[in-house]
Amino acid sequence: MFGYIHVNEQELKLKEYTEYRGFYCGLCHNLHIRYGRIAQLMLNYDLTFLAVLLTGLYEPSEEISYRRCILHPVMKHMHVDNEAVRYAADMCVMLSWQKLADDWRDERKYPQFAMAAVLKKDYARLRKEYPRQAKALERNIRLLSEAEKSGRKDIDYVAGLTGNFLAEIFAWKEDEWQDDLRAMGFYLGKFIYLMDALEDVEKDRKHGNYNLFSDFGDVWEEGAEQKMRELLTEMMAEASRAFERLPVIAHAPIIRNVLYSGVWCRYAVMREKAKNRAGEDGAAKTGRGGSPCAGLIK
Repeated sequence: MFGYIHVNEQELKLKEYTEYRGFYCGLCHNLHIRYGRIAQLMLNYDLTFLAVLLTGLYEPSEEISYRRCILHPVMKHMHVDNEAVRYAADMCVMLSWQKLADDWRDERKYPQFAMAAVLKKDYARLRKEYPRQAKALERNIRLLSEAEKSGRKDIDYVAGLTGNFLAEIFAWKEDEWQDDLRAMGFYLGKFIYLMDALEDVEKDRKHGNYNLFSDFGDVWEEGAEQKMRELLTEMMAEASRAFERLPVIAHAPIIRNVLYSGVWCRYAVMREKAKNRAGEDGAAKTGRGGSPCAGLIK
């Protein structure tokens, strides 16, 4: 479900890109040293964005280091470590365990069962450390599972369940900024769920799985796509308004890159693939590191 909140790499300055990669690598290293190799497999861009956002807002003291890893054995890469990165790592493990456990319950996927078993003790500890986030996560994932099993197609309700638990995860601390952080998490959560449903609609139709858009016909037909873009744009507009109310200076260009451009890169790739399947010209472009190029959707 996750991985949609990404930067538009071609629109970042080199310094900003290096900083962003520093958070990504720092989160990856944090997952490894605190939770093991299995947890590293759960690394995603959405929690990287959370680490950047909370660092920009709270400006915690941080440690910058340069390390090699399995993926970068020759050249050392910058790693950012601070309290916000560690919180993002904790939330990554909590979200991942819940997703793995849900996959096991619903589809009896044995690889997911094995990975969930490895992280079970860590989840139990984090559940005690973050009771508010855990309660929201467990309740809304349960309601989401029930909604999908019953075939409920209420977009606001179903997508809002993901928004509900991401709202509590984004609200790191209960302080004067928690309401705007919750608003960001809520609308980003709805956006993520809708993007995931949009990307999987054809596969879900083929296999008879639940999907919010399975009854919508061709979601990439011109009129349907316009409605889809309006819905997704509304979600991102609300998330962006909440961000602009926060007193963020550090890393603000990276955060704005994600909110105003980066989140549309995956959508652009999906749209281009649909056009190609329909026999139209055009192909998805890629930027540094294989990320879609800017300019496909503004």
